[in-house]
Amino acid sequence: MTKKELRQIQAVALVVISLLYLGFRSLPFNKGGTTSEAKSSPAGVYYVERVVDGDTLKLSGGDRVRLIGVDTPEVHYSDKLVRDARRSGKDVAEIQSMGKAASDFTKALAAGKKVSLEFDVKKRDRHGRLLAYVYLEDGTFLNAKILEEGYGQVMTVPPNVKYSEVFLKLQQGARENRKGLWGAKNGLK
Repeated sequence: MTKKELRQIQAVALVVISLLYLGFRSLPFNKGGTTSEAKSSPAGVYYVERVVDGDTLKLSGGDRVRLIGVDTPEVHYSDKLVRDARRSGKDVAEIQSMGKAASDFTKALAAGKKVSLEFDVKKRDRHGRLLAYVYLEDGTFLNAKILEEGYGQVMTVPPNVKYSEVFLKLQQGARENRKGLWGAKNGLK
């Protein structure tokens, strides 16, 4: 057995153990189940007015939602874009190009759609945005899907860590399979 095969088996085993530990039926991306947080969220269902970028949505009520556990490359010029360029060794245009791809991916899934939100410990960030796990009407767990398809990286900010282990495994799978931005010539590394 190769090292790569052993890592894949370990990754699958960890995900299975995590699912068993968390109670598979209670996971929101299991179409048959929801969580108590999602059930108790105000108004229950929201409408995505627009996708701001790959990890931020604007709801029809005016609230902006920052997806918990996901960081996508920046589209708009900002201090974070400049920091990411310095840290990664990529130029600003490269990062913005990846950011557009991530934003387009999220738009294709969520723009103009109804969603439900699940909150973790902290409900808002320092910018006043809602911090949430987002689920599409068909049960798709948006935060997880972005990572699974390789259009973002895991960003864990305690105390909102409910799905951090699952997210890490999804990112690892996308990276190993060179999905999304992980497969792009000048993509994520």
